[in-house]
Amino acid sequence: MDAKRAQQILNSEEMIDVTCNGQPVYIESVDSNESKACIHPISEPTNRQEVSLDSLQEQ
Repeated sequence: MDAKRAQQILNSEEMIDVTCNGQPVYIESVDSNESKACIHPISEPTNRQEVSLDSLQEQ
């Protein structure tokens, strides 16, 4: 996923389905300079992870 789309999803008022390695996730923030995002699994809001934007897929 590119940084622009990840930021659009983050700013969207609608819930847009995104996965990371097949697991549904919520995007918390996007770092376009580093091509990374801070995410957490939908079912585990305290399990924050920093991942490459390339690992995110819009469903």
